[in-house]
Amino acid sequence: MIEIRKGKLSDTERIVELQLQMAHETEGLRLDKQVVTKGVRGVFQQPQRGSYWVAEEDGKFLAVFLAIPEWSDWRNATVLWIHSLYVIPQARKKGVFSKLYSNLKQQVEQSPDLAGLRLYVDKQNEPAQKVYEKLGMNKHHYELYEWLK
Repeated sequence: MIEIRKGKLSDTERIVELQLQMAHETEGLRLDKQVVTKGVRGVFQQPQRGSYWVAEEDGKFLAVFLAIPEWSDWRNATVLWIHSLYVIPQARKKGVFSKLYSNLKQQVEQSPDLAGLRLYVDKQNEPAQKVYEKLGMNKHHYELYEWLK
């Protein structure tokens, strides 16, 4: 049975491994493991940065994402951004992300302090876009621009 739960500090090594896999698979990047480890620990050390959510089965991680809060003055509430989402290849098309998403969406629906969920996706990642649309998300409002050092 798939269990959805909030990540904890003791999950750091497994979260880091999935983040390294995701960067390599999606963008062909080989990230510095020490930097990613410090980044993941930084979330646990300063919880205002966000929270990890994991899906696991029989103690094996199937998926992870980082929910990051963003204050919306227009809504007088927080919007949660889903970042660093990765589902291991063997668990894809089995509803794992859907369970993670539904868990977070339910929290938003039950909290007056939360206004919604957002995420970004690579324009070329059409399978992921179809999953998000099937879950009721849309891409009608914004385009993403960025500058990264």
